[in-house]
Amino acid sequence: MPLIKNRYGKGRVRVMRIHREGDRHEVSQLDVKAMIEGDFARAYTNADNSTSVSTDTIKNVVNIVARQNTGLCTEEFCQVLAKKYLDTYPQIASVAITAHETKWSRLSFGGKPHPHSFVLDSNGKPTVDVSQIRGGAAVMSSGIDGFTFMKSTQSGWENYVKDAYTTIPPTGDRMCATSMVASWKWSGKPASYPATNKKILDTLLEVFATTYSMSVQDSLYRMGEAALAAAPEISEISMACPNMHFILMNLSAFGLDNNNDVFLPTDEPHGQIECTVGRG
Repeated sequence: MPLIKNRYGKGRVRVMRIHREGDRHEVSQLDVKAMIEGDFARAYTNADNSTSVSTDTIKNVVNIVARQNTGLCTEEFCQVLAKKYLDTYPQIASVAITAHETKWSRLSFGGKPHPHSFVLDSNGKPTVDVSQIRGGAAVMSSGIDGFTFMKSTQSGWENYVKDAYTTIPPTGDRMCATSMVASWKWSGKPASYPATNKKILDTLLEVFATTYSMSVQDSLYRMGEAALAAAPEISEISMACPNMHFILMNLSAFGLDNNNDVFLPTDEPHGQIECTVGRG
């Protein structure tokens, strides 16, 4: 029976590129699918892999091209990637590249764009919780669910417990990203709930973006302190922040360095950091 058609490749190749122009960073997070067609029929019909390129190699080429081209837009990156496969493997007749981009928008404070802090586009769902018993006063909290933000530098993780089970190395410069669930409890009525909610969220982001983070725990506490200072109408604020990990890719096998330029985005498993900050 004839083999009518075949192709193969690698899907869900996730990569985060950081392009630096002085202190200003540009970020590009992609989910890439690379599919190839060509002289591969014998792997199907004759159990002969002699012309086949491993799917792991296909993935490695994505990462190599990412490291060599941190500043290209997605369209240009995909064109360079397709050409790389064709130039490298003569048995490939055609390449199909599909890339989905996770869009990050640059934060601004005081009208000035921040060089390395971002929020996810189409971000977060505002929440309200109200409880009241008959004859009693209503207890209400507002908040936001799934609000995602990131900075590409100015975060570290050092001086923690190290024992026989510890494998993570210390670092004074890492990416820091989270999808936060936060709520704040009202103790008084503000002049405007929407305006005060915005002020709280803006305050949280500004502390996160503009100060060095010794840990997510360190940032969360200081963010909570600042929110309480900015909004006297709330009595406490609770935040739950799962880490969105960006793992530095080791490209030394390909003769390439990686000075915090190319990362593997992953959120499983993730660190889960939570705290509540209230008035004394």
